[in-house]
This record gives sequence, C-alpha cells and structure tokens, in this order.
Amino acid sequence: MKRDAIVIGLCASLAIAWLVHRLDSGATQSSGLSSTALLSAAPENFKRVTGPEGLQFPSDHAMHPGFRNEWWYFTGNLESPVSENDTSKQRRFGFQFTLFRFALDSQSAPSSDFAADALWMAHVALSDLDNQRFYSRERLARGALGLAGATTRQWWLKDWTVVRVGDAWQLETDAGEFALSLILIPEKPIIAQGNQGYSRKGREPGNASMYYSISRLSAEGRLRLDGQTIDLAGLAWLDREWGSSQLDPGLAGWDWFALQLDDGRDLMLYRLRDLEGRASAYSAGMLVGVDGQRNVLDASDFQLLPVRTWRDADGVEWPVAWRIEVAGFDLSLEVEASFDAQRWRGLVDYWEGAVLVRNPGTQATIGRGYLELSGYSNRNQTTVGRN
Repeated sequence: MKRDAIVIGLCASLAIAWLVHRLDSGATQSSGLSSTALLSAAPENFKRVTGPEGLQFPSDHAMHPGFRNEWWYFTGNLESPVSENDTSKQRRFGFQFTLFRFALDSQSAPSSDFAADALWMAHVALSDLDNQRFYSRERLARGALGLAGATTRQWWLKDWTVVRVGDAWQLETDAGEFALSLILIPEKPIIAQGNQGYSRKGREPGNASMYYSISRLSAEGRLRLDGQTIDLAGLAWLDREWGSSQLDPGLAGWDWFALQLDDGRDLMLYRLRDLEGRASAYSAGMLVGVDGQRNVLDASDFQLLPVRTWRDADGVEWPVAWRIEVAGFDLSLEVEASFDAQRWRGLVDYWEGAVLVRNPGTQATIGRGYLELSGYSNRNQTTVGRN
C-alpha cells in the first residue's frame, strides 16, 4: 500500500509539472489530463484533512496554503426577462466559473515576487441552451506578481474576478466570445458538507477534503454575446473544497450533481467510481431543505442509474441522463442534460453542463441544476457505471 501511494504521489506530482510545462509553453488546448491524476496522493510534506476541523468564516473563503489543491466553484441557470408581447424571445443559459489552485511546494516561501508557490487555473463556460452552443475558456497563471489569488474578499485570475460585497458576490469574466457580469446573493446559509465540513472520499488517512456549499444564490446581471447585451436572472450554486490526496488510488472518476428543485429544496450527490465502474462506499450527498436544514446522505441513502449516454467526437461515452432515487425523502427524479455537447476541452478532461430535473411520472420539469462527469475519457475504462 505504501508503495502504491508513492507511485500515485509521483503521478500527481508529474501531473502538476505537466500543467506547469503547458503554462510555460503558452499552450491553451491539449488532449486533456484526467482530473483524478490531480487529486491523487500528494507528497508527504503537504497537509492532509484527517478529521472534522470545523469551518471558520470569513477566513475559509480564502486560500489554504499547505494543502495541495483547492477550488472555488460557481454554476447556475439563468434566463432573460419574459417579453409581454413575445415569450418566444426569452433566452436560457447555463454558466460555470471555477478557480483552481495547485500548490507546487508546501513548505518553502517564494524567494522573490517572481517566484511561484502554486499554479492557478480558471475555467469559465457558457451554455446557450436554446441554440445548443457551448462556449468555454481556460486561463492559467503562476501564483506570483499578484496574477491570481484568493482572499476573504476577492478571488481572481488576472481580470476574471469574484469580489465579496457584504454577503453577496460580484462575478466579472470577459472570455472574448462572451462576457458575464453577475451579482450573486445567498438565499440559504453556508452548508458544511459531510461531518462539519469533513468530506471523506477513501479508506486511507487524507483521502478527504474540507467541503462547504451555498446551495442557492439568486443571480442577476448581464451577458454579452453575439454583439448583444442580455439581462439575465436565475439561481446559482457555490462549492468550495480543499485538501491533499483526496481520492483513493482505486478510483477512476466521479459523477456530481447539484440540483435546485422548484419546491425550494436543493440536492447535492456525488458518486465516486472504482475502476470497474462500481460506486464507492464513500459516495455521499446532502439534501438542503427550504429553510436551509441539512440532511446528510451516505452511499446507501440514494441510487444513481445512468439511462442514456452521448458519444463525443473522440468516441467517449458520457452518461448525460440519469434516474435518481432518494428513498428516505421520497424523491424520484429524472435528470438530463439540457443539451448533450457540454464537454470541456482544455488541459483537464471532463463534462460539465446544465441539466433539467423532471418528474418521472408526468415528465414535468421540477428543477434545474448542473452535472459534472469525470474519468470517462480514460480509454481503459469501458464501464459506464453501476451501483
């Protein structure tokens, strides 16, 4: 087991080095790197999350030096105002903004302003749901000269910024083909995932992260696209995680759902998959009530069944339609991509996109959300997955 950890740790270090090389070479696109490679075992000098530590705010909004990786993650569904004269002119969009930090060294401080202690990567994506168009942009920067960072008040990579104003967040991104400006206001309190934020993801000490969410934020702002400025409003979701060697070496990837139901409840589920496509016992979730009450779910509390896949241009099969059962809360849901082609093609390979939630009996839409799929582009994995 120790030898396996050393090998996986070396692979993770090489993955970080590969990202640094791509940054230094000025590359912006590639065949993609598996997300699991970046979240596997880290060198021993990095801190591990080994138990409930509790969460502290606002300090936990900022970065956590000493841990190998962390991220700040917004997703959401937005609509333009309904026209009194022509409802067909209403536009619908999904959006994603993610800031990733990958530490290069956990111990030594930068020797100068030009020296970096981390690699930062930002992803911004827009799903034009009516026209079934997916836009995505990726940026990278070294953690030096103030090019990227995260404090209790601001998260940024160059001029892509998220600024906290009171309890609200102001998001500003200009990706060239499109630009998004949003004000995000929490409608529910911060939710500690797992056990007081301790989210265990494997059997070994350190196979865990600290994890919190704001499962429902009102979103309002503007989108610039195709030479037009469109007013938008809707709902968003914030996820925050940090840790080192989060994933068990035997995992191939994950399926993650963030669903906002029309009845006011929010559901987060993730299924960790082993190399045979089976669900890990460390899969978990959370049902957040209308009043913000948290209901922790473990792997035995829910079932996720993929019912349809989409084959991309590379021949990779992505499960984009699902049946979800949460028996203890009498929840039976169908979840399906708003459109299939929402695959990321950057330095890290994954599918992330807007989804619709339907009642299986009536087929009525009863919610919206986001789905993330990781690990399917590994050609050695031939099984879509099963519980």
